Parts: sequence; C-alpha cells; structure tokens
Amino acid sequence: MARLAQTAGLTDIQQEILSTVRDFVDKEIIPVATELEHRDEYPQQIVDGLKELGLFGLMIPEEYGGLGESLLTYALCVEEIARGWMSVSGIINTHFIVAYMLKQHGTQEQKDHFLPGMAAGDIRGAFSMSEPGLGSDVSAITSKAVKDGEEYVLNGQKMWLTNGGTSSLVAVLVRSDEGHPEGTAPHKSMTTFLVEKEPGFGEVRPGLTIPGKIDKMGYKGVDTTELIMDGLRIPANRVLGGVTGRGFYQMMDGVEVGRVNVAARGCGVAQRAFELGVQYAQQRHTFGKAIAQHQAIQFKLAEMATKVEAAHAMMVNAARKKDSGERNDLEAGMAKYLASEYCKEVVEDAFRIHGGYGFSKEYEIERLYREAPMLLIGEGTAEIQKMIIGRRLLEEYRFQG
Repeated sequence: MARLAQTAGLTDIQQEILSTVRDFVDKEIIPVATELEHRDEYPQQIVDGLKELGLFGLMIPEEYGGLGESLLTYALCVEEIARGWMSVSGIINTHFIVAYMLKQHGTQEQKDHFLPGMAAGDIRGAFSMSEPGLGSDVSAITSKAVKDGEEYVLNGQKMWLTNGGTSSLVAVLVRSDEGHPEGTAPHKSMTTFLVEKEPGFGEVRPGLTIPGKIDKMGYKGVDTTELIMDGLRIPANRVLGGVTGRGFYQMMDGVEVGRVNVAARGCGVAQRAFELGVQYAQQRHTFGKAIAQHQAIQFKLAEMATKVEAAHAMMVNAARKKDSGERNDLEAGMAKYLASEYCKEVVEDAFRIHGGYGFSKEYEIERLYREAPMLLIGEGTAEIQKMIIGRRLLEEYRFQG
C-alpha cells in the first residue's frame, strides 16, 4: 500500500516539486523541529532553505520571478512542511496570503514594486485583521485611517500577526470613512493598507511599533506579535488596489485561500501524528506482544488513517475548485473545519497510543499535541466555518415553496 494522502492526477512537475519538498522536510526539518520548538527559536536555516527552493514565490506569476504554480501545488507543499513542523508552514502562509492579495487586487505599480522581492523571499509578508477587542467579528474593527493630503494617518492596535517581527511588508485592515457617509455598512468602509517596515521589534518605522513576541502554548519558533499604530503616515499609493472601501473583500478573498492552507496544515500534522502512532505501536510491547497487535489499538489506527484520508481529499477538492476559477468558500470552509477537527482527534489518539511517554518532551507527539489547537482557531473558528457552510447550503438548496 502507498503512504496515506496520495493525490491523483498530478503533473510530472508537481510530483517533482513535492518530492523535493518532502526530502527537505525529512532531512532538514524533522530532525531539528522539536529542539527548535522547545527553545522557541526562529528557524532561520530552514527558512533560508525554503527560500533557495523558491517556495516563497511558488504561486507568484513567472513574470515577477515566481514559479506560477497552482493553489493545489502550494497546498500540497504546505501539507508536507506542516508534517515536519507546523510553525514553518505558518511562516510561508501569511507571506503567501499577502502575495495572493497583491496579485489579485493590487495596482500594476504595487505588483511591480513588491512581487519580485516577495518571489525571491527578500520581502516577507504578514497581514493583520484582528484587534485586542475582536477576533471573528471583523466588522467591529476600530483602527482607523484618516486622509491628510496625499497621505493617510493610521491609528490603532492590531493583534495576532504571524511574522509580525520578521516581515518587511504588512497588509493592515482598518476603517477609512473618507468617501463613505455615516451609516455605510461597516464592511464597505474598510481599506487594506500596504505598510512597509524594517524587520525586528520596537519602533520599526515612525508611528509603528512591534512590541515583541507573544508567548504561546504552541506554534512556537514563528513570531506572533501585536502591531501598534500611532500617527503612522502611509502614502495614498499604498492603498491596496488604489481605492478605499474594498479592504474587507480583499481580506476575505485572501482568507478564503488561507483556509485551504490551514486545512493543508491540519492534514500534515495529522499525517505526522499517524506516523508516530503507528511506529510506536509496533515498538511498544505489553502482555507479551506489540501493542499494535491488540485490537483496541488497531481500531484507533484504522480511525486515524481514515480521518487523514478524508481530510486530505476535502483539502484537495477545495484547492482544485479555487484553481478552476469557481467560488470555493463552501469547499474551503468544509475542508478547514474537517481537517482541523480531525487533526486534533488524530493527534490525541496518537498521544493516547504513546501512553505516559506522550507526556514527555522527549517524544515528538508532545509538540504536536500543543500545536494542533491553533488550527481550530486560525483563519476562522469551527463556528465561523459552520456559519459559512450553512449559509452557502441554504443558497444552494433554497426551498421553492
């Protein structure tokens, strides 16, 4: 039998890319991931390797120096990387979302200015919607931009920026009431600004501060930060797309493909948890035989493998739907919901198979057990996905009475 989560219909180029990434993960990520994660150390050597492989430009068009690959290729690469260490896939994901938003919605000048550097990995992207007082309720954003001549002045506090410190370009969603009369729906008075900054912490440009890393239960190594704007001045030509009031739609488009990415991460972590569980079950002996020979453990392995396969299939379907040019919010929501929930369950089953050793930091499953919960929240909670799925189902199955 072939390994789990195979994808039918891939081209020779796609298979070659995936094989290269898989080898990199096995040789360069898995052997060092747990040690770096326990130290909460940024994986600079791994990131440099991914840069050499061209993964920062995987979906950026060839005219800007990227590889011009599909969302499916990208998602399958993310699945492999998350199998090695989920934090590394997060470093790429936020970068990818900003590059995607630029490609889809940026002005020609913005594409020419940013995309070549992003493809090379020299410009690293991050994006920001959340604030301390809100998470899923994007309409409650209070950060604001006020026009002042040929510039906008931004004020407010943002939260949960992946790559907040290491990035040099942040797509920030704020309110911009200019041109939008009082009473305008909140989602029609939001604008995405492209904020350039120096990597690092503290005041990274006048009016912009990245206070430091947020200490997290898991998802370590990658820097997650706040962002504070206090009189931050941004030129008008750094409004994404050149027109205010479109930020909400631009961000939601980016998050939609980001949900495919989070689904892929869930698939990758679940695959690794299954690998660890099935290996340990054949090594650990109780009552005179390997625990893999006990029916109870075989049932667990069967359930785990089935969940890995199901999540992978839904993720691939959502990516292919988007690549075809069709609307995929239903498929992306389903894939993200199922993959993150199944990931949590598969990791917990692998943890149970390890018994007391699963609680030890010497074993890799301990790290996965702390990483899986982030996927339940990132790019929209399970409840948000259910809302999206439910609304789309009612559109598709509207009762004609």
